[in-house]
Amino acid sequence: MPRIMAFDYGTKRIGIAVTDPLQIIATGLETIHPKDSVAYLQKYLAQEDVCCFVVGEPRRMDGSHSDVERQIKGFLSLLNKHFPHIPIERMDERFTSKMASSSIAQSGLKKSDRQSKELVDTVSATLILQSYLEKKAHGF
Repeated sequence: MPRIMAFDYGTKRIGIAVTDPLQIIATGLETIHPKDSVAYLQKYLAQEDVCCFVVGEPRRMDGSHSDVERQIKGFLSLLNKHFPHIPIERMDERFTSKMASSSIAQSGLKKSDRQSKELVDTVSATLILQSYLEKKAHGF
């Protein structure tokens, strides 16, 4: 079965997570610079089968889109242009960065590793993907 890949998009970094081939477990994969996204995905997709992209949808507490949504729309266009055969789903990502930071703080990593913004982005992508898998499992 093909994998599902999720993105926590930021203007400086994109956290990436993927499922195992059975689409049961979400695992952090990498953090890349947005300008490297197409080349990275082309290389990854040459080796792995991916059936769906899940892109985090940042929203404010009132439900409106956050300021980064405009840049995410550009990223979505890029994905559609270069990988038109892979459908894109959106997933609410409210609180994922805070949850990621909390998980990292409790992980036992040394302080310098816990403060890594790249690690926060990768864990955030993993949380987005895990939420998507749970939603999918419950038929929402």
